[in-house]
Amino acid sequence: MIIDSHCHLYDEKLNPIRQEILNSLKPTDLYCITCADGVPSAKACISLAQNWSNVFATIGTHPHEAKDFKDEDLSLYRDLAQNKKVVAIGEIGLDYYYDFTPRQKQIEVLKKQILLAYELNLPCVFHVREATKDFLEILHELKGKFHSGVVHSFNGSIDTAKILLKDGFYLSFNGIATFNNARNVLEIIKMVPLDKFLIETDSPYLAPVPHRGEINQPKYVELVAQKIAEVKGLDKNEVLHLANQNAIRLFNLPLKV
Repeated sequence: MIIDSHCHLYDEKLNPIRQEILNSLKPTDLYCITCADGVPSAKACISLAQNWSNVFATIGTHPHEAKDFKDEDLSLYRDLAQNKKVVAIGEIGLDYYYDFTPRQKQIEVLKKQILLAYELNLPCVFHVREATKDFLEILHELKGKFHSGVVHSFNGSIDTAKILLKDGFYLSFNGIATFNNARNVLEIIKMVPLDKFLIETDSPYLAPVPHRGEINQPKYVELVAQKIAEVKGLDKNEVLHLANQNAIRLFNLPLKV
């Protein structure tokens, strides 16, 4: 079994190969958590999860799309969360690199969705880019008002990693770990506890070496596991087993390893 803990199966970049990917999941014992970025994609994620046994879904509004967020979306997400294939609120967070949404609006939307996740007893999938200070301040402000979560595609500092790990969060790694300029990520991988890491592709983005520049696919998550195994001095299958255990625990997946 392999679990790609973060991908975007609805993304139009996957249109030419989506059916091929979906058809391959069960035969290869590959499971995917397809993560939403707003209301339309949340509905698409649930549709995929309902139709494919090896797919689970998250629901939520990405910081890029937070400019269009309405309070009515919270009610819709409450309804969508009743579907048993929904395993988290995400991906939610802050992105000050692109600033597609005014920062104060991003902060407001993030807080509302963290509280929604707490209400629904679901973990959060976080996206944080160039916004670590504000993100940590929000977590401190809402301490006791959220369950566990994961910072996906983690490439922050060791100090930030230590703070998040101390607060019980998971860190997720993807194809960035295989890039030549990923020394900082490799240092984080070295120190992350074996019960606090996940593996992901962020498909169709961030394809790992030797597929860098191509459309990323969930099956490439094995290459991330191989890199983590090299860094931590473990066997790849052991890394896959640990990552599966961690994903099942965090997302309360109805799977056994």
